[in-house]
Amino acid sequence: MLDLSCPTRDKTITAIQIGICMDILIRALITFVVVVLVLYLVNMLPVDGRAKQIVRVIVIIIGVLSLLSYLVNF
Repeated sequence: MLDLSCPTRDKTITAIQIGICMDILIRALITFVVVVLVLYLVNMLPVDGRAKQIVRVIVIIIGVLSLLSYLVNF
């Protein structure tokens, strides 16, 4: 099971640690929503299927890299 809790050295969690965890989660959620929105808008474009597929792959790669950058800073 994936543990999404914030790592701490001791059992006390400070307000700063909670704020940092919430900041990372909010940024990840916003990134996910933006990627989904861009994919929806790409699907609405009046271009051929091959071009749509290329743009979808590029958007997904950029989204995954953005999410990974948040995890690296975590």
